Amino acid sequence: MSVRRLADIDVRGKNVFIRADLNVPQDDAGTITDDTRIRASVPGIRDALARSGAVMVTSHLGRPTEGAYSSADSLQPVAARLGELLGRPVPLIRDWVRGGEWHDRLKPGDLVLLENCRFNAGEKKDDEALAKAMAALCDVYVNDAFGTAHRAEATTHGMAKFAPVACAGPLMAAEIEALTRALANPRRPLVAIVGGAKVSTKLTILRALASKVDVLIVGGGIANTFILAAGGRIGKSLAEPDLVAEAKTILDTYPGKVPVPIDAVVAKRVAADAQASPKAIENLADDDLILDIGPQTIAALRMLVDKAGTIVWNGPIGVFELAPFAAGTKALAEAIAASGAFSIAGGGDTVAAINQFGIADNISYISTAGGAFLEFLEGRTLPAIAVLEARSR
Repeated sequence: MSVRRLADIDVRGKNVFIRADLNVPQDDAGTITDDTRIRASVPGIRDALARSGAVMVTSHLGRPTEGAYSSADSLQPVAARLGELLGRPVPLIRDWVRGGEWHDRLKPGDLVLLENCRFNAGEKKDDEALAKAMAALCDVYVNDAFGTAHRAEATTHGMAKFAPVACAGPLMAAEIEALTRALANPRRPLVAIVGGAKVSTKLTILRALASKVDVLIVGGGIANTFILAAGGRIGKSLAEPDLVAEAKTILDTYPGKVPVPIDAVVAKRVAADAQASPKAIENLADDDLILDIGPQTIAALRMLVDKAGTIVWNGPIGVFELAPFAAGTKALAEAIAASGAFSIAGGGDTVAAINQFGIADNISYISTAGGAFLEFLEGRTLPAIAVLEARSR
């Protein structure tokens, strides 16, 4: 992929509009519980400021009703945290689409945060008039929000068409480069690890990856559906019986590529104090819940990971948040960290597991994205990247 980068653009004395991904989780009191995405946005902002740009930043947060302000979805907590990280106040501008006095006062080195872009009617529908109005605010448009690259919205797609200059920020560029390296010309064997609750949410990516990778490791509820497809027992575990045929088609089309668990850690309920027992798949009782892979499966999967040249990881293997059922995810995480392979991991639960097991420094690249990460792996065209490519020709 060939896109212009912020680092290649002269921003001195120019108005720079950065679409960041600041959609961070908050507790009921409005306190940010994980600032990873805010921290990831800082390098692009700092670069534009250091080179004397006048910088405007916006993002979506939550799912507000378009056209209506909501204090619960305001970027005010984000402005405060961004100010702490940058060591300077970050004013929050509420009504900003048409410019005004705040915009007239902008000068090189200034920084403002523009209120939640989804408060603007037409944002999600990529309204052309809205996109043109916002593009008129800037000389340089920067998309640094890979996490929203799969959405064609006014601030992620439309603005890039109408701004005088459109480019990728450092986070966006790094995400594209890492994912392209993992998929376009990977060092073999290429091993993909896909966990999660449901096959239905990841069926298309499972099909796509099965055709590209050398090994496709499945975990969580997804693995249970594959166990059923292979004729195994799952007790009363989470699975999707109506997708067993799809799973079997993948197993039959790509024989040997998808190692199905041969044992599991089971319990009668999902709880930290539940009695956890390792069992062979054929020995599962009707009331058993599979909550992790068993020791024999762990050993087999570790061997596959140890031989990998490239590893792509999305989704935990078991209920890693509970200690009795964390061993499978922990073992694979540690194997990935110890591997000499180029490794890329993405998705909220995956990042949580990486942080829980303290291996972040040993993963080649950690993506901040969820849906965009999956769609890129699937081989889909991401609108926000496509428009940057078009503007870079």
